[in-house]
Amino acid sequence: MVTTKQLMKNNLAKVSCGAPAIEAAKVMRERHIGSVFVEQHGHIVGIVTEADIVRKVVADCHCPQNVLVQDIMSSPVIGIDAGRPITDAADLMDRHQTRHLAVMRLGDIIGVLSVRDLLRPVAIDEF
Repeated sequence: MVTTKQLMKNNLAKVSCGAPAIEAAKVMRERHIGSVFVEQHGHIVGIVTEADIVRKVVADCHCPQNVLVQDIMSSPVIGIDAGRPITDAADLMDRHQTRHLAVMRLGDIIGVLSVRDLLRPVAIDEF
């Protein structure tokens, strides 16, 4: 059984709640990732994804320098325990119509799992 912890990324990317959307986009570009967690007073309060920026900023012709991540983030963050199988993660993503999950251990976020990460075991098994 492959667990969420085995596939998660543990180098969390974060931006401040009051940061403009362009800052989140730049972090995603620099780190080659599709989401960043939104932090307020040292606590993660949401998540912003590439899709959020495209659908809620670009498609509505807003200037990404003028839109705050707190206005486009998804909150609360959907999470899954680090020991759960990836099939549970896929089901949770489907139920909540999301492509990113926080991976949790003892109530703390220790990583992030994307729908792309779920494909890795399939790709490895094929070769």
